Amino acid sequence: MTKAPMTTAEPHSDVVILGGGSGGYACAIRAAQLGLSVTLIEADKVGGTCLHRGCIPTKALLHSAEVADSARTSEQFGVRASFAGIDVAQVHDYKNGTVERLYSGLQGLLAQHKITIVNGYGTYVGGRSIDVDGTRYTGTSLVLATGSYPRELPGIELGRRIVTSDQALELDRVPTSATVLGGGVIGVEFASLWRSFGAEVTIVEALPRLIAAEDPWSSKQLERAYRKRGIVCKTGTKMVSAKEAADSVRVQLGDGTIFDTDLLLVAVGRGPRTDGSGFAENGINLDKGFVVTDERLRASVDGVYAVGDIVPGLALAHRGFQQGIFVAEQIAGKDPIPVAEHLISRVTYSHPEVASVGLDEEAARTQHTDVSTVIYDLAGNGKSQILRTTGGIKVIRSGTKGPVVGVHLVGDRVGELIGEAQLAVAWEALPDEVGRFIHAHPSQNEALGEAMLALAGTPLHAHN
Repeated sequence: MTKAPMTTAEPHSDVVILGGGSGGYACAIRAAQLGLSVTLIEADKVGGTCLHRGCIPTKALLHSAEVADSARTSEQFGVRASFAGIDVAQVHDYKNGTVERLYSGLQGLLAQHKITIVNGYGTYVGGRSIDVDGTRYTGTSLVLATGSYPRELPGIELGRRIVTSDQALELDRVPTSATVLGGGVIGVEFASLWRSFGAEVTIVEALPRLIAAEDPWSSKQLERAYRKRGIVCKTGTKMVSAKEAADSVRVQLGDGTIFDTDLLLVAVGRGPRTDGSGFAENGINLDKGFVVTDERLRASVDGVYAVGDIVPGLALAHRGFQQGIFVAEQIAGKDPIPVAEHLISRVTYSHPEVASVGLDEEAARTQHTDVSTVIYDLAGNGKSQILRTTGGIKVIRSGTKGPVVGVHLVGDRVGELIGEAQLAVAWEALPDEVGRFIHAHPSQNEALGEAMLALAGTPLHAHN
């Protein structure tokens, strides 16, 4: 009697997730909490770009930059300290230690929820299946969460002195001069930290203003602050060429300017990581590399979802995080409410910080027949005076009696105010309702309350 050949069953889970970044791991944890079996496939380390090459390491560097600025200006506050320079190796030890502690905690959290982790490069092979090194993992549902990568520009070749944000995070030196190609969030954050570290910094932005996705008022405030810090902002200017030499990069701009710089950062945005993943070849509809989904994040193949940076919209970790939770709850039959793009808060961790939620003034005027705005200067806020920060808060409401539809903030530490601002916009609060809240004194939080009072027509700390 001939024995039948032995077969190995393909691994199957309730949910298979391709990508362990913010969207992927959030989806995995929430799905496990809801009683579903989960397999999470990750080619590198769980935590993804945000934890290892984005949010966390950049903000650690920016905190080192803040400490450097504090040392330089300490005598203004009656403290005799001195700034002797930047120990780059120690800065990296601090940054990497922060990342490692969070990474270790995330690994423990995934293990606690009994999530199966598959380390390897996954390729979509159709249906609800992913192939990893010849093994096919199939789920009742499949979630695509492959994240994003730093975009490059044709004709500009990367090297030791021409880098993207990935390489900039690991620089073994402080550049004597740095040119940043791109005035979006990534560009202005690196410009800020390198200036604090002592570099001469120039930002080249083809659009008419920095952080063009923000309200023009916020852009103007940031550009003014950067000029005072000695950061050169060349907006409305294109880069024609950049050639790396042994000890510099020769840069030519569209206005004819030619100069040499120690380092060039290419910060022209991030693209969806979908090439080479088998998506388009196996029925997943793409548009300019992004996965096409409906409002409930369902892709074009039944039972397949997409979350995070591969879905058109804001490339933000907390957006992917929330989308991952949403998809997990939908798979579990919870009928969650879709994530509203305009209610996703945005923070640029420069010096000063820029934060916003809701509509900018132009969008508000497009969506509403009439809007009212008010700008509250941080010069009138006690805690901001203590911190010696400038900036302000712009609040936008629908009409003269409608709810708050947008909040925009510029100033040191204003990112910590975005939570209350988000609640005001999301709950369609009236300015006088928020103004009546008791805001602790002295705090920058008071400034948000003052702005709301002013928009309600009852300002307190206002000069006639």
